[in-house]
Amino acid sequence: MGKIMGIDYGLKYLGIAITDTMHIIASPFGTIEGGLSLKKDALKILEIAESNNVSTIVFGMPINMNGSKGKMAVIVHNLVDMIKSISNIKIVTIDERLTTVQAEKILISNNTSRNKRKNLKNKISAALILQTYLNMFS
Repeated sequence: MGKIMGIDYGLKYLGIAITDTMHIIASPFGTIEGGLSLKKDALKILEIAESNNVSTIVFGMPINMNGSKGKMAVIVHNLVDMIKSISNIKIVTIDERLTTVQAEKILISNNTSRNKRKNLKNKISAALILQTYLNMFS
């Protein structure tokens, strides 16, 4: 059984987190540029998944506070469909409401400078998404 990867998808950056081999801890992995095209983003994600022995990818689904799906949810859904069309890797989506706010609070509480927060926020959000998934299904 491979590792599990979490994705916080944004139009500029994708935050990535990956579990340990026992699926206990979600750790921030990195941030990559995104938003070039769905296919390029899908291929980047799959490349990272393959090189890290990932068997499942968990995408944060950006649901609005009222429960509706907005523009970003449609984009994430389309990206998930793109990955499914070119790979057999298992894909899961979970509600990611407020993960970016949580990540920002974590970074502020650790006295992380504003410039560093910009670079860390996406991968911390991805780790929160992935840890939520682990907590739900472990």
